[in-house]
Amino acid sequence: MLKNIFLALCSLWLTIFSFSQSQHKGGIARPKLVIGLVVDQMRWDYLYRYYDLYSANGFKRLLNEGFSCENTLIPYLPTYTAPGHACIYTGSVPAIHGIVGNNWFERSINKTIYCTDDSAASTIGSNSTAGKMSPANLWTTTITDELRLSNNFKSKVIGIALKDRAAILPAGHNANAAYWFDIKEGKWISSSYYMAQLPDWLNKFNEKHLPDIYMSKDWNTLLPLSKYDLSTADNKEYEHSITGETSVTFPHKLSQISKQKYLAFEYTPFGNTYTFDLAKSAIENEKLGNNTVTDFLTISLSSTDYIGHSFGPNSIEVEDTYLRLDNDITEFLQFLDAKLGKGNYLLFLSADHGVAHIPGFLQEHNIPAGLFNQSTLTKEINQLLEKKFSFKNGVLNIQNYQVYLNTDEIEKRGKILPEIKQAVIDYLQQQSFIINAFETEKISVASIPEPIKKMLINGYNPKRSGDIHFILKAGYFDGTITGTTHGSWNPYDAHIPLVWFGWNIKHGTTNRETYMTDIAPTIAAMLKIQMPSGSVGKVIEEVTGF
Repeated sequence: MLKNIFLALCSLWLTIFSFSQSQHKGGIARPKLVIGLVVDQMRWDYLYRYYDLYSANGFKRLLNEGFSCENTLIPYLPTYTAPGHACIYTGSVPAIHGIVGNNWFERSINKTIYCTDDSAASTIGSNSTAGKMSPANLWTTTITDELRLSNNFKSKVIGIALKDRAAILPAGHNANAAYWFDIKEGKWISSSYYMAQLPDWLNKFNEKHLPDIYMSKDWNTLLPLSKYDLSTADNKEYEHSITGETSVTFPHKLSQISKQKYLAFEYTPFGNTYTFDLAKSAIENEKLGNNTVTDFLTISLSSTDYIGHSFGPNSIEVEDTYLRLDNDITEFLQFLDAKLGKGNYLLFLSADHGVAHIPGFLQEHNIPAGLFNQSTLTKEINQLLEKKFSFKNGVLNIQNYQVYLNTDEIEKRGKILPEIKQAVIDYLQQQSFIINAFETEKISVASIPEPIKKMLINGYNPKRSGDIHFILKAGYFDGTITGTTHGSWNPYDAHIPLVWFGWNIKHGTTNRETYMTDIAPTIAAMLKIQMPSGSVGKVIEEVTGF
């Protein structure tokens, strides 16, 4: 009896101590550390498709102890990596935050630019140009910016991802650091935007040459190949091989790849493990979570995207990748428990977008799907405009399923722009793979069903979007016969996971419609700080234990 009372008192004391540890000046309860975990290209259904194969302490722990928003959608187009990460952390949409794609055509300089390009920055940590990056093209603040602003920059914010854009955009404008992978030299680098040199601990981390160690072993399946009955056969002609390989089957002989080895490394599940390796090292060496205020670590797992693009969502490679990721998450949560204590950190897991099945796979099963070639489409429209209006190169670019017309030249030469636009729209609507086409500035009056119209309006940015947008049939995209992609409004691209875990998160689920834009304002509400400057999302009140 006395022993039970003693144990109960000890438990109560630990609970009070843990709660007091999350208290900061002013008596406001906050977590020690917020971790944003974005799994690049993770479709919502992956949470449950492989559920019976997951261990008890990875995805299952997040679902069984955390709160899952089961019907979380992306509220804009296109559904790509850069706008996805920007949206999660700004609570905003491309119309406001300015990141309208991974790339877009910038009329002011008459060229395509990359979302995080910054010619004023230089690479820190290698001799390549891969570090000439910054968040300069992002027009609004992020939740990470607002956390730093809330306490006069006492919070530490660090962004980590193999992809530069997936590290930079979440970390925001005034982050302490953002780190990404240099495929030329096989190590983590940064930009002069953040620092003059890499910290000593990161140099030591790079000196371990972990990618070489990971690539010295072949990638074989965790389970016997016969156990992967949730996936299609291993050898499919519509899958794309890893750089340096000619086969698309297991085992993937990584140890034999020498040319572009570090590029190939990104297309393995070990890229995710390596990202977690750095995340743990950053927490330890930067003492994240041991601050007098809340710190924030953004992690994006890029290898899931690279593997998904090559092999498709019904492949054994993707299934094995998620089983391995489940193990990585288990180890990471155990690390956080040991370092910070259960209940002292707040973590959310989400995705920047989903992905379509490979058209060849769908066609194999009598499901409508297909491909078109964007370059061919550009050529054909230009031939049409030259024939009908005697105007060459009327189309400057087609990107993000938008046509950029050479409007300045058209008007200079006295051509009638409305007639040219209508000619392009008529031509697009004649294509078998296109449902509809319309002027982007007239989306609000176009005959488009909801919620697609809302997504288009949220994605339209007059300074960076094209003149004409076209909508494809489900299962169709610009690509080649091997591999797959994303970018559309369809649920396979726009329905993403959103699971909350840890500090003040109650267990449960909701099937009401929530949006990617709701993540940042929900965190702001939980931390009792200002939401980002362009936020249009709403607080998901169900997730908290308040």
